[in-house]
Amino acid sequence: MSVLTTNYLTPSGREEAWRFTPLKRLHGLHDGVAVISDRVSLFVKNGLPSGVSFTREDLDPLAQSDDVIIERIRGASKSVSHLSIAANSEIAEPIFLSRTKGAVDTAEFSRVRISLGSNARAIVIVENTTDTVLAEDLEISLAPGSDLKFVTLQEFEAESVYAARHHAVIDKDATFKSVTVTVGGDVVRILPTVEFIAPGASANLLGVYFATAGQFFEHRIHVDHAVPHAKSNVNYKGALAGQDAHTVWIGDVLIRAAAEGTDTYELNRNLLLSDGARADSVPNLEIETGEIIGAGHASTTGRFDDEQLFYLMSRGISVNDARRLVVRGFFNEIVLEIGDQVVQDRIMDRIDSELEKAASNV
Repeated sequence: MSVLTTNYLTPSGREEAWRFTPLKRLHGLHDGVAVISDRVSLFVKNGLPSGVSFTREDLDPLAQSDDVIIERIRGASKSVSHLSIAANSEIAEPIFLSRTKGAVDTAEFSRVRISLGSNARAIVIVENTTDTVLAEDLEISLAPGSDLKFVTLQEFEAESVYAARHHAVIDKDATFKSVTVTVGGDVVRILPTVEFIAPGASANLLGVYFATAGQFFEHRIHVDHAVPHAKSNVNYKGALAGQDAHTVWIGDVLIRAAAEGTDTYELNRNLLLSDGARADSVPNLEIETGEIIGAGHASTTGRFDDEQLFYLMSRGISVNDARRLVVRGFFNEIVLEIGDQVVQDRIMDRIDSELEKAASNV
């Protein structure tokens, strides 16, 4: 174990990128105070099919990040966990990556790389569980013609802190779909980012989050359209219940001057289930060329629909069951995109449990 003392510019909370984040609750991940353990918690859950490998590799030099936690990870980590899917492989069943038991008195700095060769197809599901303090730099590389569904599940226990960047680099005619689910932890801050490097690529970023009393969840998306004829779609839904439940969603889409023929849309919807909860939602579009197919964004934050509750209760459904059905319906569109029934049921059961606990404290 070691204390990371490398000098980086420590955020004060006044910076735009950090103005919502409760820095004092990050266990020192941002300011170098955290005691870093040498644990490597990520492992393959059910074995690997032909054409797939999972290895620890020495790091090659990488471009500098503009996030201080990612820079600290890169300064401290000497190797990366690499999931590699060979060119032309079509993996029928999901590949599961899970976590061994963590700790909250020390922190883990994790480097992960997922790479798909040309025309490869796969589904990767990362299960983040237990109580842990974890900072992660996760990079996804899609070669031309490849297709990846990437599902990341934040099912942490109550004391966990997770700060991560999930960065996808998408090459010509490649397809990337991510489903980000955040239903557990004390503080979760994820930066899902996309970089298009060749025409014909597409990205579909989906997410759900459910925060209850005292939890803070932040999802800060950035999509960089730097090349022509790429397509992106962002759709995140959140629900909040309980005193001081706080979520932040930032959606930044940059369409550069060279990115003619871009088609993009981003949407964030939030459902407030009780007083005392707060949802911040900030969609942004920066467009440097008028030669695009389409670009738009929308954001809504509203309270529970009393008319829906009344409709269900008038048919003999209890108020708690009615609330559960409305929340399930709100999330169902995106949860179904996971495509694994066992995981989908587990996520919905976790949401039901959190909703029940929130209702008992009202």
